[in-house]
Amino acid sequence: MSGRFATLSFERSVAAPVSALWSAWTAPAARALWAAPAPSVTIEWLEADTRVGGREVSLCKTAGEPAIRCEVGWLVLQADALSVNSEIVSVDGVPQSAALVTADLTPVGGGSRIVVTVQLSSLAEDMEAGYRQGFGAGMDNLADVAARTMVLRRVIRAPRAVVWGAWMNPETLPLWWGPDGFSCRTQRIDLRAGGEWVFDMIAADGTVYPNHHRYGDVRPPDGFSYTLHWGENGPKHADAWASFEEQDGATAVTLAMVFNTAAEFRDAKGFGAEALGLQTLGKLARFVGET
Repeated sequence: MSGRFATLSFERSVAAPVSALWSAWTAPAARALWAAPAPSVTIEWLEADTRVGGREVSLCKTAGEPAIRCEVGWLVLQADALSVNSEIVSVDGVPQSAALVTADLTPVGGGSRIVVTVQLSSLAEDMEAGYRQGFGAGMDNLADVAARTMVLRRVIRAPRAVVWGAWMNPETLPLWWGPDGFSCRTQRIDLRAGGEWVFDMIAADGTVYPNHHRYGDVRPPDGFSYTLHWGENGPKHADAWASFEEQDGATAVTLAMVFNTAAEFRDAKGFGAEALGLQTLGKLARFVGET
């Protein structure tokens, strides 16, 4: 129906496991990559707290037009399965619409599917056409981002404060980072928001792999985001984030990354990046004295 009230539905099949789709749908670092409906639109993130009771505030900007403010409130988050959030859109402080957004995620064969239902109330004008266009384009972007997303998970039997302290400490991070047999040689390290880590990863055979991590949002002890570059100030090859959740005295760690291109994602899968990343999380577990 059209007018002040409408129920909209969007469905996409995604060539990625449901864990990757969930991370792309909910993680602020990933949402920043797919939320803009067109290249002419930029998204500025003011807040991003993806947990039940948390909120996400962003500004959607197009040259020559007023910024559109979107405030999301997270109501339900069931990992890899279901999310429900409220969404209020306003311009110059005047509410334009309010919506309840429900996303159902399911595994399908080797991939996954997402069905999003938007119960929309137009407050200042008929927003249905804009939602259909903007949300539809965003869902296309989401499917592309999810297909380039790699997710690593491990439950470490140690308190979250201990795991966070081992990771976000410039003295200890280089001691365990990297797969089995690798060591780190640091040039500069500053693990604050806006900081960076310039270092070499050195394989057991002596091969040197230059790395440069640039840190974005850092929210102790919940998580952080960063970008990965091929060597100091080199090309970016992935956007990444890590989250830490308490789980009965242990810590559920999620490390995820969106590769710049589908080709880079395939290359990473081809040389065993998932197994190597899990080795890195295993070294972290041993470093903190997992009990």
